[in-house]
Formats: sequence, C-alpha cells, structure tokens
Amino acid sequence: MPAKLKPCPLCAKPAHQDHAPFCSRGCKDRDLLQWLGEGYRIPGPPADPGLDSDEGAR
Repeated sequence: MPAKLKPCPLCAKPAHQDHAPFCSRGCKDRDLLQWLGEGYRIPGPPADPGLDSDEGAR
C-alpha cells in the first residue's frame, strides 16, 4: 500500500504519484517556470558588481 502523499504545494489538490509532490504536469511545469524566471529567490548579501562570473570561464 503506497504512502499517502501530501497535497500539491501550488494548488493544494491531492498529489499524484506520477508528478509528486505535485498534482499534475501543469503544476510541476509552473513550479519549474518560477525557478527559471527567478520567481523564487533565496535572500543573501548583494552580489559584488565588480565580480564578473564569465571572466573565470575564459
């Protein structure tokens, strides 16, 4: 017997095993778009404007 899944973190509908922890592919994709569009942010100190991350790759 599978363990009961928590509700979807986006819409609170029951989660589906194929898309856990989300209820559907739509909610799963919506969450991914939030990450890609910088909708979710972790607070931290301001970035150093003089530091260019591309310079180390050259």
